[in-house]
Amino acid sequence: MNTYSGSCHCGAIRITYRTPKEPAAMRPGRCSCSFCRRHGARTMGDPEGSVEYRAEPGALSKYRFGLGITDYLVCSRCGAYVGAVMEDDGRLIATLNVNALDIRDGFDPAPPVHVYDGEDEPRRRSRRRKFWMPATLIA
Repeated sequence: MNTYSGSCHCGAIRITYRTPKEPAAMRPGRCSCSFCRRHGARTMGDPEGSVEYRAEPGALSKYRFGLGITDYLVCSRCGAYVGAVMEDDGRLIATLNVNALDIRDGFDPAPPVHVYDGEDEPRRRSRRRKFWMPATLIA
């Protein structure tokens, strides 16, 4: 397993991403929703990997919109968006904003755009089960 570290801009939210993949095999994308576009997010799931988000007390802000099933993780101190988590079947799964990783410069600056408009909750959960990764959130 490879371990990649990252954080929000101020370091109050730390990220540990574990995966068997090398950076060249990682394929982030861009979501077309207004939240991701406004944050310039490049996100990635990895069912073979896992991610841990560890926030200092008071540093984690969770934001929900749309279907209301996902917590978008934003640092309450510096405003950086680091990833998103969703509870599903009693476990937490996540996507990671690769802009928050220390290896961020190795990724395509303009990966493909994915459009998820029109998904209902069952379809969204089904897609995320396939592509998101197990997550731990410590706040």
